[in-house]
Amino acid sequence: MIDDIRETKECQLKDPMDLFHSGQVVKICAPMVRYSKLAFRTLVRKYSCDLCYTPMIVAADFVRSAKARDSEFTTNKGDHPLIVQFAAKEAQVLCDAARIICPFADGIDLNCGCPQRWAMSEGYGACLINKPELVKDMVKHVRRQIDNPKFSVSIKIRIHEDLKRTVDLCQKAEAAGVSWITVHGRSIEERHQPVHYDAIKIIKQSMSIPIVANGDIKSLKDAENVHHLTEADGVMVARGLLANPAMFAGYEETPFQCIQDWVDIALEHGTPFTCFHHHLMYMMERITSKQEKKVFNVLSSTSAVLDYLNDHYGL
Repeated sequence: MIDDIRETKECQLKDPMDLFHSGQVVKICAPMVRYSKLAFRTLVRKYSCDLCYTPMIVAADFVRSAKARDSEFTTNKGDHPLIVQFAAKEAQVLCDAARIICPFADGIDLNCGCPQRWAMSEGYGACLINKPELVKDMVKHVRRQIDNPKFSVSIKIRIHEDLKRTVDLCQKAEAAGVSWITVHGRSIEERHQPVHYDAIKIIKQSMSIPIVANGDIKSLKDAENVHHLTEADGVMVARGLLANPAMFAGYEETPFQCIQDWVDIALEHGTPFTCFHHHLMYMMERITSKQEKKVFNVLSSTSAVLDYLNDHYGL
């Protein structure tokens, strides 16, 4: 896939920092395992999403294996600005991954927030918030080795119980040249507890680079409220966009046109059935009855799904 876009890349790349200088809150689609792939990114960009992330990619596998590169990363000329998120624990491995991706994406993001056990046991994700010197070193290395000044290097973190440690981490990353920081306002242990928006505000007030707020944003109104509570420069949304890919355009629930757009885009991209179907299950969660869900959620082929949508919604 990388070869397919090589010819068109030069005029397509964008400077993501331009978004943060626009004076508007930057609306961002989060990195989501299995879900924030090219077809879904194409959909949310139609509905006022400013910036999209890929799902997290393990940098070591990406560098080592052409098969991993082909399966983990696809893009096209309309898929910009685009941030590729990597899991890494060694500076040179992250640099090597960034160098491969640099001609085809607008920046990389280092995952310092994933709390899953497998990631942390491998030295990836949220355990990095306890290794500020390593994070600083990784950012510095990428900054030195990528000679495109518009290529962004960001990090996505969770917060510590002791917020001073989080502020220290952020300030070290800023000194190393990080472009912006996304803060998920929960600690490693917290899952469904309320998000600490007050902590995000304190971090924002301690920094001079853009800060993005993440956590429990389910509508455009939520996004505006979180912006006012935290003074963040951007908002990043995961599950809210899965449930309603048109939320950034102000829709309270997924409009039928968005469902139609997803069908068209997914078929055009050859999206695997399971992914195609799961996205529809998320999008239709609020607009279908329990009985309808029982039928729709067990459909087992693209043609069955298309027939259902046609029979019930005229799509």
